[in-house]
Amino acid sequence: MNNLSFHITDVMTNSIRAKASEIGLFIEERDLRITIRIADNGLGMDAGTIARVTNPFYTTRTTRKVGLGIPFLIQNAEQTGGAVSITSQPGKGTVVTASFCSNHIDCPPWGDLPGTVAMLITGNPDINICFEYQAVKTVFSISTSEIKEILDGIPLSYPKVMLLVKEMIKENIRP
Repeated sequence: MNNLSFHITDVMTNSIRAKASEIGLFIEERDLRITIRIADNGLGMDAGTIARVTNPFYTTRTTRKVGLGIPFLIQNAEQTGGAVSITSQPGKGTVVTASFCSNHIDCPPWGDLPGTVAMLITGNPDINICFEYQAVKTVFSISTSEIKEILDGIPLSYPKVMLLVKEMIKENIRP
């Protein structure tokens, strides 16, 4: 995982696999710190599972025997002086919070954050994804339900909708 957008995609994909109907992606950039919080209302995990997800040789997937997403996220955050926390309860969902020191040489670049968020929103029309971005002079938020209301019946799956959402996010944030 060589950029922050890949980490966001990985954790949100875990939320989707956990049958979440609501996923919140909250990003804050302040005082040379990037904080990314992903919260869902999915299946959740017990304490034993939370402890195991940090092990690269643990995964619930049947397609491969390793699960490197969370361990790589932890490694990348800690290399910058940041940290990762995971809280969860069975039946109530999961919250993953990662912080990075943005001026550290090992801080991964953003990658295509607007494209990533647009793809996650338009690619999962049955999940209400709420995206919120805050920086010193910028506050922006958008959700699947708001976009659906604006589109007034036009499906999120239309290719031009994804481009529209990506451009809207790109114009309102400057990572």
